[in-house]
Amino acid sequence: MNGRTEEFGRTAEGETVLRIPIEGGGLTASIMNWGAAIQDLRLEGHDAPLVLGFESFDPYPDHSPYFGATAGRYANRIRGGKFVIDGQRFEADLNFLGKHTLHGGARGLGKRVWQAADAGGDFVRLTILDEAGQPGFPGNLDISCTYRVKAGGVLAVEFEARTDAPTLCNLAHHSYFNLDDGGWSDILGHRLMLPAAAYLPVDEELIPTGVVQPVDGTEFDFRLAREIRSQGEQIPYDHNYCLTASRGELRLAGWVQGRSGVEMEVWSTEPGIQFYAGHKVARDVPGLGGRRYGAYAGFALEPQVWPDSPNRPYFPQAILRPGEIYRQITEYRFRNG
Repeated sequence: MNGRTEEFGRTAEGETVLRIPIEGGGLTASIMNWGAAIQDLRLEGHDAPLVLGFESFDPYPDHSPYFGATAGRYANRIRGGKFVIDGQRFEADLNFLGKHTLHGGARGLGKRVWQAADAGGDFVRLTILDEAGQPGFPGNLDISCTYRVKAGGVLAVEFEARTDAPTLCNLAHHSYFNLDDGGWSDILGHRLMLPAAAYLPVDEELIPTGVVQPVDGTEFDFRLAREIRSQGEQIPYDHNYCLTASRGELRLAGWVQGRSGVEMEVWSTEPGIQFYAGHKVARDVPGLGGRRYGAYAGFALEPQVWPDSPNRPYFPQAILRPGEIYRQITEYRFRNG
């Protein structure tokens, strides 16, 4: 570990939670081994934090809506928690509305302590073994998450995973960003661009309907940069945008600019990006710097495989098999305007 690693708290089970600082390229980040999460992120020349979070560990288990965490082993939702691999049926933990699986279940990767495997001044690598049957997924999944800050204001998130049996693997970074004042005010005035010609409509339980809907002529069209604020009643965006049909080379997945002038580009290898505008992000406890987060205090842009893909064979798929290596690279590139 680097010399500034510190104990940040303890879980209810007595596990030690570490906070590991890294810096470089004009960025300073604090990484927790609980949830492999970003606890704080700062850009040189911009006073406020770029992400939402808490000053201490204590509020995280009960009050964090995945602030900065790694979501998985299957990020986003699986309808009914049910899926089939090679003719065998499985059912994962129904932790969303008591009906569906969200972010890998109640004990998903974003709510567990990872091992701090390695760290230097500008990177940290965290690992975890997600055991077979936890919670309902087949196969032992050996995962690493590396955070790295690089020249030019780049925060890189690198995932790798291997399995000993066919399973699902769909990981996503889940920071909530506010490029203005760290969450004192809402993000509806941020300008957003998403280079996607289609998105996935959802039902009243936020499960994709199965339709791949063109964005043309709708409030879901962000191909030209515009404010997140809707023209009429605010749309509670929590939808997957369809970038490509499969994982591929690093490509532009989104761009955001705050009223402060701070810009963020998202580059990723993933075929989709979940845009969540944060309409349910209000918390009862103070966040970083004593901020009281209200609705829309931060937005999330989560590169991933399309949600509910196990039940939609025409979506990009998330099956990982023995001998294969899951690799994802996502970069958040910041510039102070």
